[in-house]
Amino acid sequence: MMSRPSAWLPAALAFLCAAIVLAWWLPNRPRAGDVAMADARFNAVSFAPFRAGQSPLTETFPSVAEVEADVARLSGRVRTLRTYAATDGGYDVAEIAGRHGLRVWQGIWLGADRARNAAEIARGIALAHAHPNTIARVVVGNEVLLRRDLPVDELIAAIDQVRAAVAQPVTYADVWEFWERFPEVAPHVDIVTIHLLPYWEDHPTGIADAVSHVSATYRRIAARFPGKPVAIGETGWPSRGRARADAVPGVVNQAVFLRQFIAAAAREGFDYNLIEAFDQGWKYRNEGVVGANWGLDTQARAAKFPLAGGVVENPRWPLSAFFSCLLTLALLALALPTGSWGNGGWRNGLPRSSHSAGGQMRLAGLAAALGTALAFAESAVGPDLLDAYSRIAGVGNLAAQTVLAVLLMGRAASLLAGETMPRARTGADATRALRGVLRFTAADLARSRGGLLEDLSFLFLWTAALLQLLLLFDPRYRDFPLPAFAVPLVAVAARALLADLPTEGGGRAEAWAGGVLAVAALAGAVQEGWLNRQSVAWAAGALMLAAPALLRCRRA
Repeated sequence: MMSRPSAWLPAALAFLCAAIVLAWWLPNRPRAGDVAMADARFNAVSFAPFRAGQSPLTETFPSVAEVEADVARLSGRVRTLRTYAATDGGYDVAEIAGRHGLRVWQGIWLGADRARNAAEIARGIALAHAHPNTIARVVVGNEVLLRRDLPVDELIAAIDQVRAAVAQPVTYADVWEFWERFPEVAPHVDIVTIHLLPYWEDHPTGIADAVSHVSATYRRIAARFPGKPVAIGETGWPSRGRARADAVPGVVNQAVFLRQFIAAAAREGFDYNLIEAFDQGWKYRNEGVVGANWGLDTQARAAKFPLAGGVVENPRWPLSAFFSCLLTLALLALALPTGSWGNGGWRNGLPRSSHSAGGQMRLAGLAAALGTALAFAESAVGPDLLDAYSRIAGVGNLAAQTVLAVLLMGRAASLLAGETMPRARTGADATRALRGVLRFTAADLARSRGGLLEDLSFLFLWTAALLQLLLLFDPRYRDFPLPAFAVPLVAVAARALLADLPTEGGGRAEAWAGGVLAVAALAGAVQEGWLNRQSVAWAAGALMLAAPALLRCRRA
């Protein structure tokens, strides 16, 4: 028979939904309201007008109308635009900027392609001649030495060529350490332009000390090159992405950095450029999530935060809280009418058992945990689906987590209804089932029926091990994937509380998957350092995912 709802169930659900809303609100309270900023136009911002689906890598450029709209949007907020290339697109940024009362730091892109370099130099010189009142300076090369695209003598030759041909001041832009490493460039420029990005440096600086680090480094470079004006060619803070030590991307941290830096710039008279006007989704391919999230505005041209007052880390949190509650109710509704789901699958789809009031409360708690985990995964993964590959991976992950949540609710319902569970499948069974799926082998697929919960959990384990190896050996642009394993982590905890974790039957598959994940997670945590809370949280989650497989091996 179907479960009769307990009289306490509505009150329990109301309490759980209130707790869910509180859990979403607490990390999204308005913050940084006491960090003031002068109400003034920014000196300069990096300007790349690419929108969703556009990229210089594929030579898919904005239209003139789109560039015009972007310049008009910025005209009331900034005085100068910094560009990076002279030949990109069928538009003339300097001409458009001049009509809107803005000036331009005209970029000339230099790379390893000498033919393109020549075209860039020729076009940059022509633009400087065509717009003498708009182009305030010419930036010959951006981080060429950092990327090792050209030897220093070729870079100097290019700078000299442009300097001899234009009337505007000429400069070169690179991270400040490379100005100290190659001081011979300084005599060939009119301005020493340094990049100061506390997040990206070899020894990252957390947000609390970021602006003081910028100020100290500026003074250090000014003392190193006396008599040369120094400009900050890039500074800023990312709004999303992986932490580096205690340097944590975030909307609140980005707002704090901007406000504190603008105050320091006014106090110390910095000539500066902020990176950047708009998020650049195309940078995801080369620089990961963090590279795509340096803009003051989103890629959709929406402001991320106000320039004064409190800042909310995730303005969408009420929607996420609503979905958490909705998913909680949906998962509970699936579980309560039937206690006959078996080991991850319905038995003839017929309700057979009822649940006690205590069982219903435990199912409601599990539904709330799973619903919140799914909403958390969507809120964290959704904004980072920036290209076709990430969309496929992200949608697949969210679908798999949803299936796992439904299967876990079914198994919990059967356990709490007193049903006897069949033998737990092993990692070897899951591997055979996966091969059957890939080869469409009917026999392997038939054997996996009823074992999808175990098989899917083991697939998540292998995936976590693979991602952790990538984090260990190629970590710079990779995020810690905790949201992608939110439901599997709830599943491990819930099955432990239900005394349902398999403790026997482990073999080579469990040893390899669990062992690789555990060892690599510990090594990664040491590599990242204990200041990186994201790394520590992921390492703890990875060890939790690995523990059941290793426990099965120990008792094999």
